[in-house]
Amino acid sequence: MAERKLTSTNYRNQSFLEEKCTLNELLDLISKRWICEVLFAIEEGHSRFKNIREELKYISDAILSDRLKLLEKHDLIIRNSYDEIPPRVEYTLSRKGAELSDFLDQLCKFSETVFVEKEVEVEVN
Repeated sequence: MAERKLTSTNYRNQSFLEEKCTLNELLDLISKRWICEVLFAIEEGHSRFKNIREELKYISDAILSDRLKLLEKHDLIIRNSYDEIPPRVEYTLSRKGAELSDFLDQLCKFSETVFVEKEVEVEVN
């Protein structure tokens, strides 16, 4: 994926926010399309690229590859390479990745209460 220009206002704003609180960096990471779904797919046991791709049928190979690299870069998943022919790579959640997945699961449950209740409210009115 293309990196932001270091001189852009967007880059400067993001850097400022990340310096204020590292939560902003985490929010930037998890707000990327497909990040949470890739993390959840690995947690559910889809450990190989092909299996993750099948689970997330609309994700492109390029985006999946990028998201796996980002998750690995931030020590949220572990990439295990096996010296076999053909080469085999498997992904597992790291301890931090499992912890983040638990937090995200709680956020999913919370969002359901917020948005489902709001939809019910709209239907009643």
